[in-house]
Amino acid sequence: MTTPRPMRLRSLIDALERGLVERRQSVRLCLLAALAREHTLLIGPPGTAKSELARRLHTAFRGGRYFERLLTRFSVPEELFGPLSIRALEEDRYERHTAGFLPDATIAFIDEVFKANSAILNALLTLLNERVFDNGAGRQACPLVSAIGATNAVPEDEVAEAFFDRFLLRLPVSAVSGNGFGALLAAGPAREWTPPPPELALDAADLAVLAEEAGAVAVPAEVVIVLAGLRDYFAGVPLFVSDRRWVTIVWLLRVAAASEGRNVIALWDLLLLPWLTAPDAERQALVADWLTARLGVREAFSPARLTRVVEAFEAQLEVEGKANDLDYDESGRLKFSATDLADEIGDAKGGASAPRLSYSRRRRYGPRHVAARTEQIDALLARIAGYAGEIAGQRASLTGYAAQSLWLDDAALARAEGNLAATATAVAVLAERARRARAGFQALPRLETDDGAVPDPIAHETLDAA
Repeated sequence: MTTPRPMRLRSLIDALERGLVERRQSVRLCLLAALAREHTLLIGPPGTAKSELARRLHTAFRGGRYFERLLTRFSVPEELFGPLSIRALEEDRYERHTAGFLPDATIAFIDEVFKANSAILNALLTLLNERVFDNGAGRQACPLVSAIGATNAVPEDEVAEAFFDRFLLRLPVSAVSGNGFGALLAAGPAREWTPPPPELALDAADLAVLAEEAGAVAVPAEVVIVLAGLRDYFAGVPLFVSDRRWVTIVWLLRVAAASEGRNVIALWDLLLLPWLTAPDAERQALVADWLTARLGVREAFSPARLTRVVEAFEAQLEVEGKANDLDYDESGRLKFSATDLADEIGDAKGGASAPRLSYSRRRRYGPRHVAARTEQIDALLARIAGYAGEIAGQRASLTGYAAQSLWLDDAALARAEGNLAATATAVAVLAERARRARAGFQALPRLETDDGAVPDPIAHETLDAA
């Protein structure tokens, strides 16, 4: 089988995660990054299976070479790139023997990667980004598919920032939760894990075909709109994401779609963005919340905007229901009242007892007025019903996506479904409020004959752009 198929990849993921507790999302994302030929940074304390993830990822690639090294501030380039060639030195050439070292690896794991000195980090920058190693006077092509770095914390300095940006995926890894502790103890040592069968492993041809398919994956306008909105959101946080990273992010989303047999990036693929954009767990949670609140929900029809429209009708109904008109007697003359208030207000001149206009009659409305109000609400109800249908369609889309998703866990998908369900409920409540307002306008006091007055529209929140 030369093309990565969803079923094959699913079986591979199941094999890679077997025996690991609460690491399913990390396993999936490390593999996805490798399929996109990108790199992953695992951020977390020691003893959280970071190196085990890398060793297992290596077995997913047929014939690949694995390299692993723990760095300290005393590490020297020879530990990563190989020893100097004595023969080359005798010939006045500065070259290294790279066989068995990082420039020769397919999958690499570099623990405590930020503890290396600047000389090593600068050499790693070129190797990770361009897949080449400057060996003496020439450049050596490197077969590296993906590197996994590990760190307890990310230092804040110029070299570290540049190196940090080379890792497309930033995955916080924490200790197993209390709920998973029993399963951790029952899982047994990692050395008892059995690698996936050879027929599941991927080779260079598989990656080439997947890359070709990913290049043909379309990026729909609705995805671009969300990405642009997130970019604007980052400007206010602030959170910097380089143009290069945005391009690479879209490439990984294309690979995710192609690996599942799709030729278009789905809206729900964007749930991967927290790990691709934000540098730490706290800001990743902010991105996840931003996406959850927006995916599948059109801003122009959000419950907040619809609420303002419905409230405008409710407020107008209250005004019209309480409005009074001048009262007239049977001859058509204005009625007056002469209430003596002198004792109450101390008016010695009797001004308080002067005749006053009476406003005791409730205002009445003609059929045209009432019809115009109900037509306005009917238009709103039609829009709400259409939006409710859209939300139902988005929920069905998410259900279908979740059934075949390789890369997202149930928790991320459940959050998106929860927001859509809450939106559907809120929209249904607003529809009921609009229907009650419609009934209220129909119950307004009526004129015996139509005065011909047609009211102005109430809803100032335009929905035409939705």
